[in-house]
Amino acid sequence: MTNSSQKISLTPPPVLPGERFVIPADDPLPLDNGGRLGPVTIAYRTYGRLDERKANAVLVCHALTGDQFVAETHPVTGKPGWWETLVGPGRVLDTDRFFVICANVIGGCMGTTGPKETDPATGRPYGLSFPVITIGDMVRAQKRLVESMGIESLFCVVGGSMGGMQVLQWATAHPDMVFSAMPIATAARHSAQNIAFHEVGRQAIMADPDWCGGGYAERGTRPHRGLAVARMAAHITYLSETALHRKFGRNLQDREALSYGFGADFQVESYLRHQGSTFVERFDANSYLYITRAMDYFDLARDFGGQLANAFRGSNARFCVVSFTSDWLFPTSESRALVHALNAAAANVSFVEIPTDKGHDAFLLDEPELFKVLGGFVEGCAERRGLRR
Repeated sequence: MTNSSQKISLTPPPVLPGERFVIPADDPLPLDNGGRLGPVTIAYRTYGRLDERKANAVLVCHALTGDQFVAETHPVTGKPGWWETLVGPGRVLDTDRFFVICANVIGGCMGTTGPKETDPATGRPYGLSFPVITIGDMVRAQKRLVESMGIESLFCVVGGSMGGMQVLQWATAHPDMVFSAMPIATAARHSAQNIAFHEVGRQAIMADPDWCGGGYAERGTRPHRGLAVARMAAHITYLSETALHRKFGRNLQDREALSYGFGADFQVESYLRHQGSTFVERFDANSYLYITRAMDYFDLARDFGGQLANAFRGSNARFCVVSFTSDWLFPTSESRALVHALNAAAANVSFVEIPTDKGHDAFLLDEPELFKVLGGFVEGCAERRGLRR
């Protein structure tokens, strides 16, 4: 992180592998705010092959800080794909059997049109002139991508956290296109607590002098400090108290006694600082503002008279809802509310609460019980879909 508001040396962005789909300017994407956006570029990756019936397509929806590199080495960080535990040959979502699609959401910063991209009307980065987007807008863009592939029905839509919100939006907005749905560690609307955490992160970014009112790209600066603090605050919510204690306790970092200063005395402090400093190298601050706002606005029942069950009436999708015992960001109570609404709508739903002390991030980690549950659900749905091994 920089210690002053001076300009920093910006390296050229990497050339990202993968496919691009463009929604043209003469057929723009309608937005929930009443506006339209076009042209829109959607950066995405696919794994496996689409079968002749186009019946084996799986859409993976990423969470807040995720992207399209779900099952391969990330071109920026060099780390494994964020869901390689679930997606790949021989995994639950077997890419020798299924055609897996994962797209960077609109408003993102990995090749899809967002605030850091160039506004064709001005020739300058969008910055805060980019329209505020919603989960519904993200799904609307994904639908255009899926339809461009000639896919009329997705075998499965799956995602955790914000990805789970997209799954729910898909199942309610486009029920005829969803055969099965796996919303994991998510909710039908963002809680007041979660909105509050997001606001802390946004304020940290906007308070950074290098944010420059959202125009930092043109000034050759980046709000590293603010974005790092936002990441640190959010990362705490992804873990449980038990997980933090198990990993760090009150252990000191590279010292045998307290320093009586404000450096990273404790291992947990050093860990959070590392999380913040590495995050700013791969994520755009304005994208963080826009995507957290989209999550805050999500309320599935709002367009159905405040009755969540009404959102699912008429849906023929098969649902598998999963929560984790130690997830206090999206607690099991919110998954139960979702399941009750699905039951009230006579939907086909199964629900599992998985015991773990890993917190919200459990859906991204090596959690055998999760793989067992999802694997069984996928196999049952595949039989009904007529998909052979």
